[in-house]
Amino acid sequence: MNGRWGVPGVCIFLAVVICIVFGQTLHHDFVNLDDDVYVYDNVQVVHGLTLHGMAWAFTTSSTAYWHPLTWLSHMLDCQLWGLKAGGHHLTNVLLHTANALLLFLVLRRMTGALWRSALVAALFAVHPLDVESVAWVAERKNLLSTLFWLLTMGAYARYAEESKVRSPTPLVREQASKVYYGLTLVFFALGLMSKPMLVTLPFALLLLDYWPLGRFSVVSVTGSEPSTPPRPQIVRLVLEKVPLLLLAGGSSMITYLGQKNLNSVTSLQEGPLGMRLAKLPLNYVGYLRDTIWPKGLTVFYPYPATFSVATVGLSVLLLAGLTLLALWTVRSRPYLAVGWFWFLGTMIPVIGLVQVGNTPVADRFTYVPQIGLYVMAAWAARDLTVPWRCRRPWRVAMAALVMAALMACATIQTSYWRNSESLWARALACDPENFHAYNNSGNDLLQKGRVDEAIGQFHKALQINPGYAKAHNNLGNALVEKGEADEAMVQYQMVLQINPDDAKACYNLGNVLLQKGRVDEAIRHFQNALQINPDYAKAWCNLGNARLQKGQLDEAIIDYQKAVQSQPDSAEIHYDFGNALLEKGKVDEAIAHYQMALQIAPDYTDAHNNLGNALRQKGKVDEAIAHYQMALQIKPGYADAHNNLGSALRQKGRLDEAIAHYQIALQIKPGYAEAHNNLGGALLQKGRVDEAIAQFQMALQIKPDYPDAHNNLGHALLQKEQADKAPTHF
Repeated sequence: MNGRWGVPGVCIFLAVVICIVFGQTLHHDFVNLDDDVYVYDNVQVVHGLTLHGMAWAFTTSSTAYWHPLTWLSHMLDCQLWGLKAGGHHLTNVLLHTANALLLFLVLRRMTGALWRSALVAALFAVHPLDVESVAWVAERKNLLSTLFWLLTMGAYARYAEESKVRSPTPLVREQASKVYYGLTLVFFALGLMSKPMLVTLPFALLLLDYWPLGRFSVVSVTGSEPSTPPRPQIVRLVLEKVPLLLLAGGSSMITYLGQKNLNSVTSLQEGPLGMRLAKLPLNYVGYLRDTIWPKGLTVFYPYPATFSVATVGLSVLLLAGLTLLALWTVRSRPYLAVGWFWFLGTMIPVIGLVQVGNTPVADRFTYVPQIGLYVMAAWAARDLTVPWRCRRPWRVAMAALVMAALMACATIQTSYWRNSESLWARALACDPENFHAYNNSGNDLLQKGRVDEAIGQFHKALQINPGYAKAHNNLGNALVEKGEADEAMVQYQMVLQINPDDAKACYNLGNVLLQKGRVDEAIRHFQNALQINPDYAKAWCNLGNARLQKGQLDEAIIDYQKAVQSQPDSAEIHYDFGNALLEKGKVDEAIAHYQMALQIAPDYTDAHNNLGNALRQKGKVDEAIAHYQMALQIKPGYADAHNNLGSALRQKGRLDEAIAHYQIALQIKPGYAEAHNNLGGALLQKGRVDEAIAQFQMALQIKPDYPDAHNNLGHALLQKEQADKAPTHF
């Protein structure tokens, strides 16, 4: 199979094994770990590829990263599949397949080694460490950025070839060289726009310059000893990377600023530099161990608070020993040094020196770095010269055995990503003290309406880590769902004791206070949230709601304007803003905001209902009727829409239909004073005076100070020739 069928055969094999391992994800759900942020709860993404969404993709850093191509890929999935999770998983599997094929093709072109390149790609294709990147929809950025990483490598390899070859047509070669160098820059920029992990790629290309490209000096891909590289050549190779380094620097700055603005970077107070430096060798050795023996892999690894000096020392000695071995054999076996320094170098952005959030280590961080280790293993296995060196059939058998074991492990590992429940159950099976898993399991249960079970999970998280602010906050949310507002307030206050700058806790506490009618206190907490995060759109919106309750209509409108500026894609904010404008008498502006809310969320029943009310005020009764009917198609049991539709039909003279809708509204909501009053008005128009009087009296029993009902009852009594009673109601 070394002939013309060798390359296609390997490609088919890689695609098949990936399908065997990861095909099951087409039946998986989304999980409650960032999939909501990246897909199903992201208003911009769920609407697919729109001009507004594409503009947002290039301007937002809402997840602490600037990765517009990742956003666009999720939007394209929603355009194609909607919110069917299987389609999103299919894209991940296809991207991983493309990455495995590209890795094989690029390595083979650079080295000329078919089977060793195939082995590297096969290990990459099915290693259990890759499961997190492939089975998790939100990790699309890892797959997409790696696709451009490998395309950059391929273009750079062709550039290097064109630069080295002497040709009778040097002008043609020079033009080709420029094209491939241009493609290198383009692919690299696209990769950075998918995930900033590519910042180490220029340094990785320098390693490839040494081996297998042999650009430092004359070095064979089979490992013949190179001569000492001339200094001008090294300078030239470094200068070639300057445009790439500038792109990487710009991406790093954008990423740092985005993470700093969202408080995603762990401060030195939370993670002292000395502690982080001590953990680096532990992290490297942990990733090495998991590559060789992938046991106990899970979605989240709570890092031990303490560790022994001896463990750190042994890790340092192991890393130093492997580094010295790579340097010692750099002339005879350059692939060892290149593979080892590839692993060490590409890990730097995620090794824990600069920590983002509470994830010091994760399987997904190895997606690119592991390639260096596979190169070391594949080439070393071929070049072993010890007396017991395996013959080719035995080497093939060993490779097949390793592949089978990895495929079995990866298949099982992938099954844990079936849904949120199985994902967090796996995490807790691996570590019963994993408080993050208890917290996320609680969130999953809360979303499913299993409030008591969710509360139990949050309590377990807090038993393990009483200072875990997220669990206190989520426990507060669960208690609000259960109607235990006072207990929820205690939890939010606990969050603020742990972290006074937690804007979300300030916001949640403000919401509970608003529900309890303590409007002034609620306003103060919303303002505190906005001092911490001036772009907190929901806080601006609910501050407006609170001021509306205080009768501060003008101030509320200003708050809603700021909310819309901070989050123009929120249907709820546009709806609340429309309500305030309608109350202010600015009907046309209110209509515009209701319509905007419906563009964002077409099934927003309250927006349909209130848009109908605004249109009725403008005399556009037919349009109002259409929106009431739309609200009732979406939510047939919507009492307010039935009542309002009845009023619109009365205006059109369709009294029988109006009466029917009022009656439905009262069946749904028996104590609905306005519907009783409106039903009475329609009955009075029909000449059914006694029935009308009964409805007006019912409205007044429910709401004794209802002026319209008093007035209507007075008119009904006059028609009934009970003039002596009528003035009482007028």
